[in-house]
Amino acid sequence: MYIDYRTDAGTRPTEEMRKAMYYAEVGDDVFGEDPSVNRLEETAAEMLGKESALLVTSGTMGNQLAILSQSSPGSEILVEDTSHIFINEAASHSIIAGVQTRPIPSNKGIIELRTIRAAIRTPGEATYTSLLCLENTHNRSGGTIVPLENIKDLYSICKNSGTKVHLDGARLFNAVVATSIPVHEYARYTDTVQICLCKGLGAPIGAILAGSEDCIARARIWRQRLGGAMPQAGIIAAPALVALTTMIDRLSEDHEKAKQLAQGLAEMSGVLVDFQTVQTNIVMVNVQGTQKPPQELIYNLKKEGVLVSEFSPGVLRFVTHKDISVNNIDETLIRFARILLQ
Repeated sequence: MYIDYRTDAGTRPTEEMRKAMYYAEVGDDVFGEDPSVNRLEETAAEMLGKESALLVTSGTMGNQLAILSQSSPGSEILVEDTSHIFINEAASHSIIAGVQTRPIPSNKGIIELRTIRAAIRTPGEATYTSLLCLENTHNRSGGTIVPLENIKDLYSICKNSGTKVHLDGARLFNAVVATSIPVHEYARYTDTVQICLCKGLGAPIGAILAGSEDCIARARIWRQRLGGAMPQAGIIAAPALVALTTMIDRLSEDHEKAKQLAQGLAEMSGVLVDFQTVQTNIVMVNVQGTQKPPQELIYNLKKEGVLVSEFSPGVLRFVTHKDISVNNIDETLIRFARILLQ
C-alpha cells in the first residue's frame, strides 16, 4: 500500500463512519426531510456561530455557492492571488456567477489592510466590489495560518463599505487546533464560511457552507440549479457528522507528523524546508539543490511506495493526515534518502 502524501482529501473513512453510513436515517433532502442531513447542518451552524448551514458535495461547490448567493453578475470579487478559488476552481465564479475577479497580493494569505482599502469599489462605480474571499489555512503557502486579527480587520473594512466576506475554510480546523482559537471566532468575522469535511477530518465526501438564514436560503436554490440537491443524502451526512464531532482534536497529530517529516527532510543534502511555513499539516520541500529533476524524484518515490506531488517548480508538497502513521514518516525518510544517493 502506498504512503500517500498528495492530499488529505483521500483518507479512508473510519469504522465509526462506515457504520454511521450503513445505519443512517435518510429522507429527501430536496424537501428538507433527511434527518441525518438536518442534524449535520444544525450541528455545523451551531459550531460556527451562524444562523444556518448547508451540506454540499465539495469545498469548491461551497465556495461557488457563497459567491453566487452574495454577488451579482457584473460585480467584482476580490480574491487572494494564490488562493484555491482563484487558481483551482476552473474560473467557475466567472462562468457561472458572471463576476469579475480581481486578484490581490498577499504574504502567505495575509492581505494588507491598505491593499483592500484601495481595491474596494463602491456602488455607483462602473463595477462595484461585492465580495472579498479569504482562505485559512493557506494551501499554497504550506498550510500557514492567517491570523484572526487580520481577518477581523479586513472584515471591519468590508463591513463599512458594504462588501461581504467569505472564508474558504477548507482546512480551518487545522488553524483552530494549532491556535486554540474556537472556530466560531474565526467564523464571526465573515458573512459566510466553508469548511471541508473530507480533508483532515476524514469524511468520505462533503463540505458545509454556513451563513445567515437568508444567504443560505439563496445558496440552497443555487445548489438546486447546479444539480447539487441530493435525495437520501443521509448516507453522506451521517459519516460527515462523525467527522465533525470526533475528528477535530486529532488534527494535532497530523501537525506533529508534519514537523517530524520536515525536520528529517531538511537534514538531507540539497533539500530546503522553510520551517516558518510548517504550521499545520503541509510541508513544502524545495528539491532544486538535489540536482535531481522533481519528476524523477516523484517517479522514484512512487517506485518506493511514496506518493507526492510537485506543487510549484522544484517544490514538492507533502500533506500529512490520519492514514499516515509515525512509522510511515520514518519509512518515508529512509526511502527519500536512499533515492537521493542513487
